Amino acid sequence: MSKVSYQDRQAKIKTYFDRTAADAWSKLTSDAKVSRIRETVRAGRDDMRGTLLSWLPADLTGKRLLDAGCGTGLLAIEAARRGAEVIAIDVAPTLIDIARERMPSDLGAGSINFQAGDMLDPAHGQFDYVVAMDSLIHYRPEDAVKVLAGLAQRTNSSIVFTFAPRTVPLTLMLAIGRLFPRSDRSPAIEPVSEKAMRKRIAADDELQGWDAQRTRRIILGFYMSQALELVRQG
Repeated sequence: MSKVSYQDRQAKIKTYFDRTAADAWSKLTSDAKVSRIRETVRAGRDDMRGTLLSWLPADLTGKRLLDAGCGTGLLAIEAARRGAEVIAIDVAPTLIDIARERMPSDLGAGSINFQAGDMLDPAHGQFDYVVAMDSLIHYRPEDAVKVLAGLAQRTNSSIVFTFAPRTVPLTLMLAIGRLFPRSDRSPAIEPVSEKAMRKRIAADDELQGWDAQRTRRIILGFYMSQALELVRQG
């Protein structure tokens, strides 16, 4: 992974969500009324969140889970309600502030520690499970795989994550997006085919011993994302 390209993209994501998209993201991840376009994004994200959670054990009591790119905390809350000790990290402090404000007072046996920072920081410790929902889609595929490799070093069981699938509709949508003023654009999404993603994972020395298993693509209106499960073998 190019440390420079990773840090540069991370800085752009932080700036976008802290300055440009904080209010929109707050509404999108609540039950507030939004446009029809954003309704499809909300529904797609809800479906994807349910998919990733379904690939984790129903009972997470005593397990540590990293929510890498937690946003406003919806997935972290559900994982904690299953009993997990959740470390929820996002690069954007504004989103972490929203997540803390929305955290329920009673999570049962689970807990959440919301932090603004880098998902790769080794200070977060060791985990049983890692979830990275739509947090790697802005990184180049080679950098995203290296992020997965870094997370794998601190994960005991599985990593479930999403990537932007290379499809004709997404390619067209990204092309249209480039027509908007630069100040209104989100950080570029980096599409990659499932075949290419699996090939990169299989070729990475640090991911030897990990097997790419279940996958699911969700395309709903303006939401296009694909989930993939990595499982530690042996």
